[in-house]
Amino acid sequence: MTTSVGRLAVAVLLPKTELEPVAQELRTGGFDPIPVRDSQELEAILSSRRDIVVAIVDLETDPDSGLDAWSLLHEGGRPIPALLVVNASTLDRLATAARGHDDDEYVTRPYSAESIRWRIEAMCIRSVAVDDGSGPVLQTSIESADWSHRGEMIAIFNPKGGVGKTTLATNLAAALVTQGKRVLLVDADTVTGHVTSSLSMEGVATVVDAWRDEQEGAAAQTFDELAAVHSSGLKVLPLTSSPIHTEILDPLRVADAITAARRTNDYVIVDFHPSYSPLNRALFDRADRILVPVTPDLPAIRAIVQLRDVAEELGMRERMAMVINRANTGVSVADMERTVGMPSFGQIRSDGLLLVKAANEGRTAVEMAPREKIVGDFNALAARIMGMPEAEPARSSLRLFGRAVSARA
Repeated sequence: MTTSVGRLAVAVLLPKTELEPVAQELRTGGFDPIPVRDSQELEAILSSRRDIVVAIVDLETDPDSGLDAWSLLHEGGRPIPALLVVNASTLDRLATAARGHDDDEYVTRPYSAESIRWRIEAMCIRSVAVDDGSGPVLQTSIESADWSHRGEMIAIFNPKGGVGKTTLATNLAAALVTQGKRVLLVDADTVTGHVTSSLSMEGVATVVDAWRDEQEGAAAQTFDELAAVHSSGLKVLPLTSSPIHTEILDPLRVADAITAARRTNDYVIVDFHPSYSPLNRALFDRADRILVPVTPDLPAIRAIVQLRDVAEELGMRERMAMVINRANTGVSVADMERTVGMPSFGQIRSDGLLLVKAANEGRTAVEMAPREKIVGDFNALAARIMGMPEAEPARSSLRLFGRAVSARA
């Protein structure tokens, strides 16, 4: 039997009508699907191959054969997680069958091949195949796996409100889109989030609603499938539209879903609530870069100094970068850098009238006024994130304490 070098293998026990679409989608996702007809064939495959990382098992069409196959996955000291296709009666039988693995998941029909692919990827996020001499074996974090694509997750966070998190998130995302990048903007502020309202996007699907529907039997959907597309080409997805009843947002599941979304996006930008909640901390762990917008005033500076100390404890200090918002007002950039002990990664000048006008029209400043200087600041920040060379920022004169000084605009 031939294998695809470097690919994680997935055993697929599905009816013929569903097998090929699912197998093709798994191949697209970088997996090696192994068709399986019954439990006997699965047993033979498990004994000959060590690279099976997940199995898709149909318990609905032929429950007896499916249950036999499911049991095989947890024998021999090498438990393999299963994505089980179930209905109400098979769920009852599972309750009385042999105890399953903690990583098993369930799906009901109807489902899409793409949703199966993303469920499989989410199940693999916390594990990766490593070579033990006999072939790849599921063992450690999949973050280091050499998959075909891995977009960057950028967190926008400050424990203090009112510093321009959402403005930075929406306009940075829009600037990346203008560079031809695929961008998903996730509003993870479950208390005061207003990404969709600032973009005048009404009736947008939320993760809370989708996951509640899933509990009622609806097909699982990926974050990409749920996201709405803004006029700028930016994909937008809020976790919730209400701060009430968000208990369904399991932090680990949200983090896994965002990690999976990196497979189809160049950048996933997450706008955070200003807190150290379990959800935020789970997402901090997955972020490649944490941009901290800060305004040039003493309360905001005190907040980022405190964040710097907390970040050491949370292990995210090295991924943090300060973005100075309204950079041409108040305390100088040099004084801020010296006080905070962190260089400025980017500077956004003040242009409140433009930002208000853009919000009133449900657009980003980048989309509405591409020639404005503040948009140039957002574009420069996007260029730096992409690793592109950027022009030296112009210097402008402003007055501090009654005298003119030169500062970067």
